[in-house]
Amino acid sequence: MYSLLVTLTVILSVLLIIMVLLQSSKGGGLAGTFGGANVGTMFGTRRTADFFAKASWWLAGMIVILAITINLFFLPSAGNADAESIIQSGGRQNIPTAPSLPQQQPQTPPTQSK
Repeated sequence: MYSLLVTLTVILSVLLIIMVLLQSSKGGGLAGTFGGANVGTMFGTRRTADFFAKASWWLAGMIVILAITINLFFLPSAGNADAESIIQSGGRQNIPTAPSLPQQQPQTPPTQSK
């Protein structure tokens, strides 16, 4: 189940990248390079921009939900103590302190006699 959800997340991520790159910016973006400018003739320019924007938000939302679900329920290292990270182990380590320096007596500058 874990590998299926990770694979689905990767596929959704690639689709999100493609969706963002096909959106036309003020300069045309990569939409003209890959033929994304011709999609406007099918839906209309305004509806195409709305479709790409809404699809990008939905794909991003699904990726976030999948990431949270994978991390909460399907993390493969749940029963394996060797695979735990430092954060998961939660152990506090003592930080060694620097040894204190000995106190020095203030030195007075030598007086010069003439």
